[in-house]
Amino acid sequence: MSRTRTLVVIDAPSNLGLRPPAPGTVPGCHKLAGALREQRIVQRLNALEGGVVVPPRYDRGDWQEGDGVFNAAALAAYTRKLADRVEHHVRAGDFPVVLGGDCSIQLGASLALRRLGRYGLAAVDASADFRHPGNSDRIGAAGGEELALGTGRGQDDLTNLEGLRPYLRDEDVRLFGIRDAFEDERAELAALKIPVVTVGDIREWGAHALARATAEAFTVTELQGFWVHLDADVLDPAVMPAVDSPDPDGLLPDELIALLRPLLASPHCVGLNVTIYDPDLDPDGTAGALLTDIVVAAFAAG
Repeated sequence: MSRTRTLVVIDAPSNLGLRPPAPGTVPGCHKLAGALREQRIVQRLNALEGGVVVPPRYDRGDWQEGDGVFNAAALAAYTRKLADRVEHHVRAGDFPVVLGGDCSIQLGASLALRRLGRYGLAAVDASADFRHPGNSDRIGAAGGEELALGTGRGQDDLTNLEGLRPYLRDEDVRLFGIRDAFEDERAELAALKIPVVTVGDIREWGAHALARATAEAFTVTELQGFWVHLDADVLDPAVMPAVDSPDPDGLLPDELIALLRPLLASPHCVGLNVTIYDPDLDPDGTAGALLTDIVVAAFAAG
């Protein structure tokens, strides 16, 4: 491994932030950690065991459209619980590798780091997960809203835990891998001066060069460091079909590895989330094996 800090793998198998794939069912992404462990990710990363942060039961109750974020109380409780675990390891100088779960687990990392000071976020995702009451009337699934919630947009019981809103400042966020076709989302982010690097940008300018420049930008004195959030749907569905919302024209594995390596190698990077891969949509396990290979390769010396 290329880093001196100790990697610690933590399971965060929460599916609280996703809509049911069909009536009466629950999203299968809570099995992500188990699937990657089956591929021996802990041993291959030469990581320590960080255990499991057990989520509450997935139960939307009598929630209806217009009621705000579903599972909100459970999400708030889990965010605090996961933040406690992440904060412990970051304080100890460890490097947490958090296996989700859906993208709402990012709130746990963001809250943990907000407790410690001011940190940035490099989100590697097909979409910005920036749905909020100011741009949508379909609020509900926190897995598509975690960046908006993390930057203080949305209901108080999720955006202002412990009175720490916002967990992330707009200017401390960088987005990678958004599809070029998502023009409306990109326009809003541009107006807020949140930098967005699309798949097309990555191919034009080079994944490694863009990531290295971002890692250097995060060294400003106002920041104590930054976190990396990886959503498996940033990959093209041809290689990663096992996600809840596969969008075409995504990154290929070598492009994603080249993007992640400079970010994770930075001494200012303090942790990583891996989210959204759904083993229920991957019966032969090939997509899970690929995702594991990518994460292991991203930590290897390039």
